[in-house]
Amino acid sequence: MTLSRTPSSTATAEFARPAGTDLLVQITAGLSEGQDLRALLERFLDPIVTLAGAQAGAVRLLSDSGERLQMVSAIGLPDAVCRAEQSVDRHCGVCGTAADGHRIVWATELGACAARGATAFFGQECHRLLAVPLQHRGRVLGVYNLFFAGEAEPSPQVMALLKSVGELLGLALDNARLEAESLRATVMHERQMMAAEIHDSIAQTLTFVKMRLPLLQDALLVHDDPHAMKYLGDVRQAVGEAHASLREIVTHFRTRIDSRGLARALESLVARFRERNAIELSYVKRGAALSLSTEVETEVFHIVQEALANIERHSRARHAWISLEGGPVGFELRVEDDGIGPRLADEQCDEGSHFGIGIMGERAVRMGGELSVEARPGGGTRVRLAWNTSTPATSGSGHD
Repeated sequence: MTLSRTPSSTATAEFARPAGTDLLVQITAGLSEGQDLRALLERFLDPIVTLAGAQAGAVRLLSDSGERLQMVSAIGLPDAVCRAEQSVDRHCGVCGTAADGHRIVWATELGACAARGATAFFGQECHRLLAVPLQHRGRVLGVYNLFFAGEAEPSPQVMALLKSVGELLGLALDNARLEAESLRATVMHERQMMAAEIHDSIAQTLTFVKMRLPLLQDALLVHDDPHAMKYLGDVRQAVGEAHASLREIVTHFRTRIDSRGLARALESLVARFRERNAIELSYVKRGAALSLSTEVETEVFHIVQEALANIERHSRARHAWISLEGGPVGFELRVEDDGIGPRLADEQCDEGSHFGIGIMGERAVRMGGELSVEARPGGGTRVRLAWNTSTPATSGSGHD
């Protein structure tokens, strides 16, 4: 078995300084251009091997668990070695020493590598191994290896360049890690937003249908046609609303409120509640006219919607009140009932209801407001939302 790369020491000496400087420039340019990380590692492995006067090279990255070093690129290594070295323990041999010690490590005893690879490559034709950590701000994300057949070592200048290469590639890996974490957070946020939209529109409507179906069944059993037709109409209307909401979510990733603004949307919400329930609902708006961003209007509307849904499902109330007061500085919204109170209602809440209360809190945070759910003086529950008009909604609060 022969090594595929045999640069002369003279060629290496002539190449080292200008090529090394140029290599750092190229890697830096590649990072600024946002090139694919794996392609970047493969692209610069060859000039790194040439720069050091080595016969072969490999790049290994830490696995997601941090327990394995996985080979992602290799030059000049026999296939049998590549297969044997595809994934090794994070603390294995010279690679583990470099990763654990955050430093460049030389090795002349390659017996462990030779035993694992079952090939003469490590034991005979490759006499020295250099492991350079890929690190950034004290965090090691991998190593790259250089394999040498002779006794010659790179000059101190080249060693300094090899260390700089490791730091630059470590920076690239760290940026890729941060981007991956940001992407995961973004995806999770989008899923939570989708879940909130489904809960606040379709789930609430289907809950109403679920409540109406037993009444419809009872009316049919006793041949109470007027009530049966009323409940059937309620179910038909609710299913239509659920279908419309689903189309809105699919098309716009959010259900839109009344295009004429929050005030009209709340009036429509109150009207629908009165039609569906025997609970007497009062709605009062005082103070300054509503002049809010679309994002804040949507959050407020869905908070009121969820509060009314909880009153309908769990409160056993006879009366409910909505009050909205606005001034030059901010607004305060209250949704109250005279039912059994938050403690007993909480005991009766299903998982979906607890989820809805959590969503209300998240919506309040996104719009820069404060939400509280507490006992109402005189009995029942009070949901209070207060927000300052000068406090902008956080980014990602909504989608057009």
